[in-house]
Amino acid sequence: MASYDYDLVCIGSGPAGQRAAVQAAKVGKRVAVVEKQRFVGGICVDNGTIPSKTFREAVRRVYSRPGLEVMDPFSTSGRSRPTMQQLVGHVHRVIQREIAVVDDALTRNDVKILHARGEFVDPHTIRLEAEGERRVITADKVLIAVGTRPGEPRGMTPDGRTVITSDDVLGIEDLPQTMAVVGAGVIGIEYASMFAALGVRVTVIDARERPLEFMDYEIVDELMHQLRKADVTFRCGDAVEQVEIVETPKRQGLLKLHSGKFLVADVILVSAGRQGASSTLNLEAVGLEADERGRLHVDENFRTPVENIWAAGDLIGFPALAAMSSEQGRLAACRMFDVDAEPIGNHYPIGIYAIPELSSVGATEEELTSQKVPYETGVARYKEISRGIILGDDSGMFKMLFHRDDGRLLGCHCIGSGATELVHVGQAVLGLGGGLDYFLKTVFNYPTLAECYKTAAFHAANKLALVSNAKTFIDGNGSG
Repeated sequence: MASYDYDLVCIGSGPAGQRAAVQAAKVGKRVAVVEKQRFVGGICVDNGTIPSKTFREAVRRVYSRPGLEVMDPFSTSGRSRPTMQQLVGHVHRVIQREIAVVDDALTRNDVKILHARGEFVDPHTIRLEAEGERRVITADKVLIAVGTRPGEPRGMTPDGRTVITSDDVLGIEDLPQTMAVVGAGVIGIEYASMFAALGVRVTVIDARERPLEFMDYEIVDELMHQLRKADVTFRCGDAVEQVEIVETPKRQGLLKLHSGKFLVADVILVSAGRQGASSTLNLEAVGLEADERGRLHVDENFRTPVENIWAAGDLIGFPALAAMSSEQGRLAACRMFDVDAEPIGNHYPIGIYAIPELSSVGATEEELTSQKVPYETGVARYKEISRGIILGDDSGMFKMLFHRDDGRLLGCHCIGSGATELVHVGQAVLGLGGGLDYFLKTVFNYPTLAECYKTAAFHAANKLALVSNAKTFIDGNGSG
């Protein structure tokens, strides 16, 4: 066998690269992680999941608008407009803590951390460049886990000041009075809701007819209703044609829409999706080619067409969730070193950290309707749940979908405080093949949001009983 410096080199130290490196180290492999940033954690820690969710928590705690999240009921201080410096201060502290956690996990598992930009020379050789110096390392196997970067918008050139991407949000010097968010995907909606909660007048623009098309329509409708109450304007079915920077007398952006409308905003946040950060890897040297969005194709084991090269995380596309990326990295390492491991389950949760939160697992009503699957809904509203009243959240909503014939749970969808935590009970029941009977006989802590499961289950059971009684009446009359 050829002699290599390492058994595995992971390019990127985000969730996928970190978990793959630790998994390989656990089975005695020599592992290195190549990270071009000065610290580990990747995009997730630098300007992705951790910063954005921490910023949301700072917004929620410091200042919020009625109808989204309530202020501290025990606070006697009046509302005041926070500065970006106040909001971002906590974010930086959390980032430093997360960096330390990731660094410790890699170091105590004897994973070598190489701070450098890496590119392929051949399938087993990687050239590293750091501070003007170059060297090469070799590896038996390579995992590409470089994540993504903001997509390049058409007709708009981000300047980091007036026209920005999600990577620039936490670098804004002053809290704007007005903001235009171009793109109603997950990132766009999250930041739109956060700034709206701070009193910024937000306009969301998207060529699609609905935001968050993959989510349950009723849940998204409730989100839009709550955001409109916070003075968010939605311009769906329209697109930005041109952007110009004007001094009026302060610096602002003038947006011309495809419909002919004009909008003016202090800050324009362009959320045109993400694309794989693979352009600097010299993929041509190993015979790999990324698609038009910079993503790599892999098989069910996360292996690329090159035998000794794997890829995992956001770089390989949907669902592009940090939790999924972590599991993909672990499984990729298991596959490459013949470690037995079960594949990822079909029922993974989606969490959208807007204000309010949204979360979902399983099928939506729209999917079941299109597939002609018979189902019934059960709904619980936070205003009916003691914990919801305690939290001051009277607009939250929780919904479960059950198969009409056998009562199996088919999906859970939630909007409101703690939605991303609440959905995990449904995820477990869904994965284990449980359904209505489980929720009807199970006792949940009181007062907790988990009571939503009980309330929604009884709601569904009552509706199913009405249908059953009606069918019995019809059948009885027909036979008579």
